[in-house]
Amino acid sequence: MKNKKTLIMGIIIGVLVVVIGVMGYMLIKGRTDGRDKDGQDSTQNISTDVTGKDLEQDTSDKAADMTSAAKKGDDADGKNSEKKSVSFYAEIGHDSTWEASGKTCATENINIYNKTSSVVSGWKLDVIYKGKPAIEDIWNGEKKINEYTVSITPADYNQDIPAGGSVNVGYNIASDDLTVVDYILYIDGKEYRGSENLSADTSDATSNSVDAESKDGKMDKVETTDKTDKTLDVTGGVAESDTKKTAEDGTPFDNHGQLSVKGTDIVDESGSKYQLKGVSTHGITWFPDYVNKDAFQSIRDDWDANLVRLAMYTDTGDSNGYCSGGDKDSIRGLVDAGVTAATELGMYVIIDWHILNDNNPNSHIDDAKEFFDDVSAKYSSNHNVIYEICNEPNGGTSWADIKSYAETIIPVIRKNDKNAIIIVGTPNWSQDVDIVSEDPITGYDNIMYAVHFYAATHKDDLRNKVKTAISNGLPVFVSEFSLCDASGNGGIDYDSSDVWFDLINDNNLSYASWSLCNKNETSALIKPDSTATSTITIDDLSDTGKYVRDKILGN
Repeated sequence: MKNKKTLIMGIIIGVLVVVIGVMGYMLIKGRTDGRDKDGQDSTQNISTDVTGKDLEQDTSDKAADMTSAAKKGDDADGKNSEKKSVSFYAEIGHDSTWEASGKTCATENINIYNKTSSVVSGWKLDVIYKGKPAIEDIWNGEKKINEYTVSITPADYNQDIPAGGSVNVGYNIASDDLTVVDYILYIDGKEYRGSENLSADTSDATSNSVDAESKDGKMDKVETTDKTDKTLDVTGGVAESDTKKTAEDGTPFDNHGQLSVKGTDIVDESGSKYQLKGVSTHGITWFPDYVNKDAFQSIRDDWDANLVRLAMYTDTGDSNGYCSGGDKDSIRGLVDAGVTAATELGMYVIIDWHILNDNNPNSHIDDAKEFFDDVSAKYSSNHNVIYEICNEPNGGTSWADIKSYAETIIPVIRKNDKNAIIIVGTPNWSQDVDIVSEDPITGYDNIMYAVHFYAATHKDDLRNKVKTAISNGLPVFVSEFSLCDASGNGGIDYDSSDVWFDLINDNNLSYASWSLCNKNETSALIKPDSTATSTITIDDLSDTGKYVRDKILGN
């Protein structure tokens, strides 16, 4: 009995050995059959059953292939991938985000690289986000925010980017959307853009490596095209220009239509906030040669300006003044030439009743009523026209005097043009906007109030008046300004001008710079030795003109 049981157990064990052997053979054969002719595993259900040794060998093989391709100047697909070296660029990104007060927050880390053999100084970086950013803390730099753009300048200790080196900057940011749309790096007066939106016409184009946004919020290199008629230096592989922005497609008026006032802001016909940025002529009877389409187009296309102000002096004590013996038909002709040129260019235009020596606008109120009745009827269908009804009341003229005048002239304009923006001057050479904010004109829409500053004279005192007025809900328009003292001459105060532009951009204030002419004074935008009156280039500009151009361009 015992021998019989032993025999049965032996048979069972033998059968099991045979079965195991057959299964092992089949498994080995299956793996062998599952490999393609290159020895690579093509069986999906066991694709993860690769040993560490197999994976290491596979990675090594691929790296060797890519190294070989690189030595040949080819990419991994065997295609030529020659790229020009990048001279200057930035890397922008964050590792993680968190939510707070309904905003997405992150710690943004930025490295700015100098791949040249020389140290560079005085850099600036504009980072443009898809959502409006708010920043509380920044290190290794200073920041300014304008709408969607964070402008970063260096701290005292990292002004220089060493040759072949980099500098680092960082900040804590909150926004509805942290996507980086673009960046612009400014070095030695040139722009190095993260991306360049160029024409779809690539018939005569070359491919350049530039930096653009990747899905993880960082800036990666991509390929773009550059038409040969662009003024770009691509030797470093990144598009450069002389700080000139690409103008928006279409004209300003085509894109934004008739403007109106909402709260303290100008808004376009879609209801979006809009900022008018441009220049004022000097007295058009003294400098009529600058009232022409070519001059205005130069300012529009090269400066990215959208506004021209036509300064028509009322009383000069001689025939240059509309109300002091001037040829009214001839002066009206200059106004019409300016309005026509601006309209054809799709720019906005201010007709400025430029009181100055006459102090009180009521001095020539009958002339004003006749003038504004005529022009508002003539341009009632020109929805790009804005009326400034009294430039700079002064000489002790009170707000009560100005308000009475305005309440006479506004209905004259409204009879013909129901919706045009009307700018009202304010006491003390259009400075006391804080006083006006306590007793504004009521009963009419689209009324704004002028403030004028000359940066070397007007500083915190006037800026505080503007802040008070805005806080009180008064719509303020900087319809005249310059960088020097109130005489229109003297030295340029760049520091005060920068502070003014911070206030302007932080509050979406529209502005017009005095003045488009070559008069031998600091406030003139054109050099006194320039004879250009039509096509105006950067070489024709005074120091004031270059600064204002730079600010209009957003730099």
